[in-house]
Amino acid sequence: QVQLVESGGGLVQAGGSLRLSCAASGRTFTSITMGWFRQAPGKEREFVARINWRGANTYYADSVKGRFTISRDNTKNTVYLQMNSLKPEDTAVYYCAGGNGWGYWGQGTQVTVSS
Repeated sequence: QVQLVESGGGLVQAGGSLRLSCAASGRTFTSITMGWFRQAPGKEREFVARINWRGANTYYADSVKGRFTISRDNTKNTVYLQMNSLKPEDTAVYYCAGGNGWGYWGQGTQVTVSS
């Protein structure tokens, strides 16, 4: 069982940066793929990025490629999402997820980008 808690969201101006963190509890964290998703008001939840258990392989949605970076520190049971060059359309609740079939989810953290 893995429990996930996100932090680091907030209000930022367009062009700014934020770093989200997702702290995980549970012994299986280091062996599972982790990812970030987001859900904007009135829209469906969408995939943002994922990273494999070793941190060697990453994959991004086209909408964030080149601006966002996912990473993980298995010694701290934490996965990060560094978000640069933020745009108003990045405004959403960001969720951390993990495991096969994304069986584990955090509660989400709000990111608001003002124009």
